[in-house]
Order: sequence, then C-alpha cells, then structure tokens
Amino acid sequence: MKLEAGPTDDVIKRLRRIEGQIGGIIRMLEDGRDCVEIVTQLSAANRALDRTGFRLLSAGMRQCVTAAAAGEA
Repeated sequence: MKLEAGPTDDVIKRLRRIEGQIGGIIRMLEDGRDCVEIVTQLSAANRALDRTGFRLLSAGMRQCVTAAAAGEA
C-alpha cells in the first residue's frame, strides 16, 4: 500500500529542511566552529528527524487502520 500524497509531501518537505540542517552542520565542522554550536545543531537535526519519522509512521498507521476497517487491507 502506498502512502497518501498529503502526509508524504509533508515528510518530504521536512526531510529537505533536515538535509539543509545537515549541510550546515558539515560546513560548521569544516569551518572549525565551536563544538557547543555544532552539538546544538546536531541535537536540533536529530529532534527534527525523530519528529519526521513519527509523522510518517503515524500517517502510515492511520492509513492502514482506516483501510483495514473499510475492508481494503
């Protein structure tokens, strides 16, 4: 079963934002930025990835339960 477009589009947007954060962290490391700043950004990216994963899982579960209840599973 494919996920519906709405939640998938939202997750893709979130992942692209996280991708930008990771690029920023890489640049920070290359520039020799302060380790506290880097760890702060890593923590923020990690939280964003966790939330995005939860969003994807909850959308998938909701869609599967709805389909099963409708006899489509």
